[in-house]
Amino acid sequence: MDIELIKSAPRPAPKPTGKRELTKAQNRLTILEAARQVFAELGYGATTVRDIIRATPLASGTFYNYFQSKEEVFQAIQDESALRIRPRLHEERAKASTVEEFISGTFRTFFEFVAGDHSNFRTLRMNTDTLRVRMDTPETIAGFEELREDLVGAIAKGMFPPVDADFLMAAIVGVAFELAERMARRELRDPATATAFATALLLGGIHALPTVTPPDIAAP
Repeated sequence: MDIELIKSAPRPAPKPTGKRELTKAQNRLTILEAARQVFAELGYGATTVRDIIRATPLASGTFYNYFQSKEEVFQAIQDESALRIRPRLHEERAKASTVEEFISGTFRTFFEFVAGDHSNFRTLRMNTDTLRVRMDTPETIAGFEELREDLVGAIAKGMFPPVDADFLMAAIVGVAFELAERMARRELRDPATATAFATALLLGGIHALPTVTPPDIAAP
């Protein structure tokens, strides 16, 4: 993960105003919503641009005014998700008064969001061997930067010891994204389990992790 990219990430563009801009925003939203459903039903690999267009009331030319490929559409969906979850994550961390509340609140909010986004969860579950979410887009990077800033603030207040905020941010992000992918692979819609595991790992290391039965260890 490139820390310099994170520090230089641009902020989201302002919301559109005016009839033309609102129409463009609505068309883009229509495409994204249709793509969510098509990806969930057919799987990312089997989906074509034609499938997405057919699921909208828009002409093919209109589609290409916004996206050039299904890859661009999928990434736009991920970016939109990042924009929606960022305020929730910041709010949860802002009200934390202890390290445990900060860490567990971050993980719980993220995993609840992942499990609750049903179409995206299904898309990830159907394509865990071939589909990886990009983590270098401006919207995603901005979320990482917000986490780093929140960590710096918590360190300044004495909530955390004076650790490297960049490294800690990277550790939290890595655990969160990898466990979210594992949740999708196992079709595990239990944010509490993932939250408990991730929090114990960050706070106490391997020796603090909850034990599991052998069948769970062997699960793919």
